[in-house]
Amino acid sequence: MAADDAPKTAYELAMERLRRQDKESGVDESALTDAQKAALTEIRQFYKAKSAELEILHQAALRAARSREEVDQLNDKHRRDNERLAGERDRKIAEARNE
Repeated sequence: MAADDAPKTAYELAMERLRRQDKESGVDESALTDAQKAALTEIRQFYKAKSAELEILHQAALRAARSREEVDQLNDKHRRDNERLAGERDRKIAEARNE
């Protein structure tokens, strides 16, 4: 399997989605000010770190899980937490672009 065929992380998929949305809405990254670019970088780094933290906590909780139902609940919670973070990140990015 080539490196291009490797599975993508949730972060990589989200970034692709954001780039596609930007392209569709006509947002030009080069039209942003340096302050906006710095804010976008900070937002993305913050949410990447939060996502990594969630993943570490999720893996620890999975190791402590005692039943299949508990594992399913933990996986559902992890998915909801990731969706919530992605929504917050997307909202903050949109706000930073509009400033």
